[in-house]
Amino acid sequence: MNEIERRRTFAIISHPDAGKTTLTEKLLLFGGQIQVAGAVKNNKIKKTATSDWMEIEKQRGISVTTSVMEFDYGDYKVNILDTPGHQDFAEDTFRTLTAVDSAIIVVDSAKGVETQTRKLMTVCRMRKTPVIIFVNKMDREGKDPFDLLDELEEELQIKVRPLSWPINQGPRFKGVYNIYEQQLNLFAPDKQKVTEKITVDINSSELEANVGEADARQLRDDLELIDGVYPAFSQEDYLAAEVAPVFFGSALNNFGVKELLDCFVRIAPSPQPVQAVERLVRPEESKFTGFIFKITANIDPNHRSCVAFCKVCSGKFVRNAPYLLVRQGKTLRFSSPTQFMAQRKSTIDEAWAGDIVGLPASGTFKIGDTLTEGENLHFRGLPSFSPELFKYIENADPMKTKQLHKGIEQLMDEGVAQMFVNQFNGRTLIGTVGQLQFEVIQYRLEHEYGAKCRWEPVSLYKACWIESDNETELEAFKRRKYQYMASDREGRDVFLADSAYVLQMARQDFEHIRFHFTSEF
Repeated sequence: MNEIERRRTFAIISHPDAGKTTLTEKLLLFGGQIQVAGAVKNNKIKKTATSDWMEIEKQRGISVTTSVMEFDYGDYKVNILDTPGHQDFAEDTFRTLTAVDSAIIVVDSAKGVETQTRKLMTVCRMRKTPVIIFVNKMDREGKDPFDLLDELEEELQIKVRPLSWPINQGPRFKGVYNIYEQQLNLFAPDKQKVTEKITVDINSSELEANVGEADARQLRDDLELIDGVYPAFSQEDYLAAEVAPVFFGSALNNFGVKELLDCFVRIAPSPQPVQAVERLVRPEESKFTGFIFKITANIDPNHRSCVAFCKVCSGKFVRNAPYLLVRQGKTLRFSSPTQFMAQRKSTIDEAWAGDIVGLPASGTFKIGDTLTEGENLHFRGLPSFSPELFKYIENADPMKTKQLHKGIEQLMDEGVAQMFVNQFNGRTLIGTVGQLQFEVIQYRLEHEYGAKCRWEPVSLYKACWIESDNETELEAFKRRKYQYMASDREGRDVFLADSAYVLQMARQDFEHIRFHFTSEF
């Protein structure tokens, strides 16, 4: 129970460029995992972010895949999942949210709530995941803090409660007043060090001495208004996902981050029960259960290794113990399970509920697989969405056919995109949720597998999985739509509709056929 109680597993989510990865860096700095921000691969301190380790991520300055990092902070063991913000990789982020107990949402103080943040919040609401909001970039000109709070409530449909408050902003930014601990933190722009804290009685003249008369008066008025407008903070409401605490700061300048972390480890939930199809699995059960929520190929390009990330739901995971892979009914043993610090990994002997374990996978696992000590359990809720963009993939270098096939197979296992084979002409079709994924696939095939591919556009509207209890009608449908039928990697029937009208007509003409838009049915 002690081990479970001290675990905190959470995801950092936001719109691109709000500062997720920078915030992750600073949290690692406090966890003592890195000594200088940006200096994980210390070749004359190249300034690239720790959690963006793929070549393409460094070039584009965006996160393409979720990174997993863990560190100890005081008595707590913290597991962070830094997710991609770009909407083309939303599926990776949605899947990650199934493996965490809470989330931190990063909002840019100038831009406020953006589209991607709204979408991710919908997923958190649906799963009742508690969230904390961090308003970033206070050292730049942005919106008025009170307007921001209103916008957060309206756009994210959740009540908010500020637990720290900014003193001015932009070039005049003086620091924040920590409402949770009733301390004043003064701002000194420094990307490496941590700012000093001063305990100040809010009504004494010390406040004027530190921040000046005008700002002192403004702060007292603001705090009075906050206490008048917002009910006192209650941890129960936060854990029930009804209230989101709000912190202000600047992640780049390392300001307001420690306040966020100190409060987070105290109030955030420890590992929660997980709903399987058969029953509710509690973290304190003695037997091990876990599910695979993510697969990454080529963490180490020299070894072509695939790693499957397993979230431990209950019990204790032990190295070399026999575990059942439910989908195949096979018993597996893992001699080198690992824990991660982005790309650096270390072998572990045991892991507890709430931890994320990396298991070596060479085609053994699929996303959504369950591992147990023999019980037949299935964890659900790891969807693949119906793709909206399609291209034929062609081999540009006939000498590298084998490498291309291997590359495509491993990248599809990761869930980067979906592969279909057109039954009419036998050509391979790749479907994605966003345009950027085609570029990432092409780049990774060339740089990680040494294979070149060429894309050929094809205009399709949507792919839907079809099934029916009426065999005759299903056969008639397949005959009539012969040119638009394909099969996915599991061999299931997929109908490739070339327009919304065609799909609508098909649904009218064939009433006994069910059309599905996610792969879970």
